[in-house]
Amino acid sequence: MRDILDGKELKISPIDETDEIVLKQWFNDGEFLRYYDFLPAIVSNNSAVKDVLNYYENTNERYIFGIRDKKEDQLLGVIGFDNIVWTSGTAFMFIGIGNKHNQGKGLGTQAINMLLDYGFNEFNFHKIQLNVLQYNERAIKLYEKVGFVKEGTYREYVYRDGIRYDMYLYGMLKSEWKNHIN
Repeated sequence: MRDILDGKELKISPIDETDEIVLKQWFNDGEFLRYYDFLPAIVSNNSAVKDVLNYYENTNERYIFGIRDKKEDQLLGVIGFDNIVWTSGTAFMFIGIGNKHNQGKGLGTQAINMLLDYGFNEFNFHKIQLNVLQYNERAIKLYEKVGFVKEGTYREYVYRDGIRYDMYLYGMLKSEWKNHIN
C-alpha cells in the first residue's frame, strides 16, 4: 500500500478492503461514534462500513485515509477531508482514533499536523474547517493546540442522552498554519 504521508511514529495511507474488519469494530462501537460524528450515535450494521467507503470512492470532493502505526502497520484511526470546494480552496477535516487505548497519546496531534501540511501544501487549500460537539472537550483542546480558531456555534444542534448540545465550527487559514508552524 502506498503511503501518502510519513511521520515520526505514524503514516497516513489509503483505506483498503483489509481495513474493513477493524472499521466494522469501530462503527459498531457506540462510544466511538458518540465522539466521531454528529449523526446519531447508534450501532451500525455491517453494510454501513461499505457505505462509508463507497461514499469516498471515485470523487475528488472527499478523501479518507488510514492512520497507521509505522512499525506494525496497524490501523489506528481514520482522517481525511470532506466537502472540498476546489474553486474556493476550502475543505472540512475529520479524524477518529479507533481504539480507546490509542487515544490521549498524541497520535491525533501528529496525524492532524501531517494532514494540515498535506492540505495546505499539496492541495493548496486556503482554509480547512472542522465541526466538533461541545462535549468533546479533549478534541477541542487538540484542535486549538494545533491552531484552529473557533468561528461559530450551531446552537443546540445535536440531541443525545436527552440533552441538546451545541456543535462548534473551527477553521484555519493557510496563513495561520504557516504562522503556527514557525
